[in-house]
Amino acid sequence: MAPRYEMVVGMEKGHKTTKNTLKTRPSKTKGKLTKHNKHVRDLIREVVGFAPYEKRAQELLRIGKEKRCLKFLKKRIGSHDLAKRKREEMQAVLQAQRKKAAA
Repeated sequence: MAPRYEMVVGMEKGHKTTKNTLKTRPSKTKGKLTKHNKHVRDLIREVVGFAPYEKRAQELLRIGKEKRCLKFLKKRIGSHDLAKRKREEMQAVLQAQRKKAAA
């Protein structure tokens, strides 16, 4: 490959500088799952249980209507990506219940 020179034109034009490495801002860590966060969320889930729409989503998954479940969750949550994430979460919950029942 040809040696790279300081060019006046093109993508790499201008004076070459080194990037500053900055400490991450606290706002960038918002929503990060920590051990404490996970414990609190699990405790709340255990005490409060599931929302009615989550129960219906689980029922749809039990009878094997995954596409219908996704459509239902998308309508309730409002976003396709979040609905997919919620469906995966509900499937994991059902799997854990089955595993617990088998043991």
